[in-house]
Amino acid sequence: MKTINIKRVYDDKSKDDGYRVFIDRLWPRGVSKEEAHFDEWLKELAPSTELRKWFDHKPERFDEFRKRYKKELQGYKEVLDKLRNKAKSGKLTLLFAAKDAEMNNAVVMKEVLEEK
Repeated sequence: MKTINIKRVYDDKSKDDGYRVFIDRLWPRGVSKEEAHFDEWLKELAPSTELRKWFDHKPERFDEFRKRYKKELQGYKEVLDKLRNKAKSGKLTLLFAAKDAEMNNAVVMKEVLEEK
């Protein structure tokens, strides 16, 4: 595996980003389609609406969120393998919209992609 980065969708695009994948279910506030600069939007890999609302970005819920989200992702082996292959052949950047850069779905997604 080469490199998997995580980055806010609001951050500037960099030539070092490689293949950029937005992994949130909802379109980011204040970002136009022209400004988004991602190669693919995989909203099916985002946490379910129920899980997202339950988590509500509360730090004390992050460990349980991580467990539940990893369980949800088990049903997406084919898509996850596609992302792993992207990361093996070059750089992959997972884009998210949350304000917290350390407790979000992209952090968990990176863990899942690097586990195998």
